[in-house]
Amino acid sequence: MRAYLRADGRKGIRNVVVIAYLVECAQHVAHDVWWPYREQGAHLIGFGGCYPNAYSFRMMSQLCRHPNVGAVLLVSLGCESFDRTGLARLIRESGRSVETLVIQDQGGTRPSIEAGRSWIEQTLAALKNAPRAEMTIDELVVGTICGGSDATSGITANPATGRAFDLLVDAGATTIFEETGELIGCEHIMAARANRPELAPELIACVQKAARHYTTLGHGSFAVGNATGGLTTVEEKSMGAYSKSGRSPITGIIKPGDVPPTGGLYLLDVVPDGDVRFGFANINDTAEIGELIACGSHVILFTTGRGSVVGSAISPVIKICANPETYRRMTEDMDIDAGRILNGDADLDTVGREIFDRVLSTAAGEPTASERLGHQEFAMTYKTFEPLGPACLPSSPAFEGERRP
Repeated sequence: MRAYLRADGRKGIRNVVVIAYLVECAQHVAHDVWWPYREQGAHLIGFGGCYPNAYSFRMMSQLCRHPNVGAVLLVSLGCESFDRTGLARLIRESGRSVETLVIQDQGGTRPSIEAGRSWIEQTLAALKNAPRAEMTIDELVVGTICGGSDATSGITANPATGRAFDLLVDAGATTIFEETGELIGCEHIMAARANRPELAPELIACVQKAARHYTTLGHGSFAVGNATGGLTTVEEKSMGAYSKSGRSPITGIIKPGDVPPTGGLYLLDVVPDGDVRFGFANINDTAEIGELIACGSHVILFTTGRGSVVGSAISPVIKICANPETYRRMTEDMDIDAGRILNGDADLDTVGREIFDRVLSTAAGEPTASERLGHQEFAMTYKTFEPLGPACLPSSPAFEGERRP
């Protein structure tokens, strides 16, 4: 695979320009800057809040320095609490071109849009000369999430994705699964897969934290659409979600914005630490996708039974459809038809291999269905996380630079 070589040694499978608004008040300007270039490699992300939050700063800094990102335009109103200067400095130190557009200093909406578009045009042209290098499978980071699940998800798409994860891990890649709120009841099964004794209780604690969080809110990660689609219990949904992780040993636990220090299989703990302060852990699937990308995921495997049309900014999303009826209705939005397993036309190993092959072709430049359709959904809210303990990660000096302060 030919990839884009970054100054930190990581490699990207895409070379996008990110336009990032730093408060909701700047979203309109950022959107209008982005719109003419949305099909030319410009991607829109942003944080809507004004109150400062360590999680949001870490997420934005990791996303703007993602291997798939070549340059960044920061769009600020001017009076928000976000540390735009600190963010720009980190991006610049990563070797990327960065520009900060302050709407209040620029003279308002129209001058800001004009200045932003001018910078985007110049930057897109410059990125055509970005250095390229060979990339091997063991340099890939692949995340997975399920959304719009139904009774077929845990039978077809999810376990087939687990088979693909096993193939990726065997090839030396890094894989990340998450949704701890949808793993309730599976914590002891996961603990038995920990590759170190000290990791096992940490895996259990992650899921127990999620259960406490949702109990406090009085609402679990089980949607009306799940029930309509035939899922009957939280346990059934948990087992289906768990099957995406495959059968490889679990290497460690990470939190949003943490880049795994080695290859292997990692659990992403997405439920905030401490008391419930900001509400539901993830308001929609795109928030979880964003967290997987902030951990370095080049590609996201998204399984769905009911049908989901979302993609993402920055990293391509591969849609794996669990239900053959859904696939027939929404073929254009899907990449893999795992519903063939239900019909007896394929088995888990066959579809798992197809997913594995599709990851490689996507990494080599083939667009996914959501990319062809122009999907770039993005969402980010407030959260609070505490640093990881030493039991959560394999020992690696490379990780020390990525630890959260």
